[in-house]
Amino acid sequence: MTESRTEAVTVGRDGGLATVTLNRPDKLNAFDKPMWRDLTAAVRTLAADDSVRCIMLTGAGSAFCPGADISEFSRERGSPEQAHAYGRIMDEAYDALRSCRHPLIARIRGACTGVGMIVALLCDLRISAESGRFGAPVARLGLAMPLSEFAILFEEVGKAVAVEIVLEARVFDAREAQAKGIVQRVVSEDALDEAVAETVKRLLAGAPLVHRWHKSFARRLAAGGPPTGVEIADSYQSFATADYREGIAAFLEKRRPVFRGE
Repeated sequence: MTESRTEAVTVGRDGGLATVTLNRPDKLNAFDKPMWRDLTAAVRTLAADDSVRCIMLTGAGSAFCPGADISEFSRERGSPEQAHAYGRIMDEAYDALRSCRHPLIARIRGACTGVGMIVALLCDLRISAESGRFGAPVARLGLAMPLSEFAILFEEVGKAVAVEIVLEARVFDAREAQAKGIVQRVVSEDALDEAVAETVKRLLAGAPLVHRWHKSFARRLAAGGPPTGVEIADSYQSFATADYREGIAAFLEKRRPVFRGE
């Protein structure tokens, strides 16, 4: 397994799996400005790499991410104008995650609150250990969740749950997070790595072009409006790929397919 490091984010590769680790364990991986920029750069680089089949996002140490590093607020977000400029840096990271072509898995333990929860919500699959803790207690700080950030929460969990989370400003456990649609799966602490590894294995066994198509379909439908005739016709393009031919041949020959993303 090869590994490269930046100041606040670690990127590791093991075959088709890329692991992006929020790497400020002394702060429980709370986001500061360099970390936002490092995350954006890491995800954009991996998204452009056709050899990547799956990206796992996790946190170093005992937590995923408790949110923003409050210690930099007076310096970096001391006014609406300053906060808006900072928000654009955050939005770049959100856009990188949202537009990523490859499947994204969030591996969660411990704190996953505030912007940490928003980042996790931008992953396609979210698996939490029982120790996971979720919520957005921004009201306790006297600040509103920016609209672009609230839109992510709203889209994933719906109006009623999104409003409940920000108004009550409480932190809740992984089982409640699963009931609210924030995570899809909750496992014991000891089973987390195995559960994530099994999910990665299933994703790596699928055709990468098909994963990308399915993600694009989901983004298109989330944008609203019925698909056009052209869009429906284009959704059959997988039938022209070498991976389709390989998949059918492997099924008939009773063997595992070898997909090449072609």
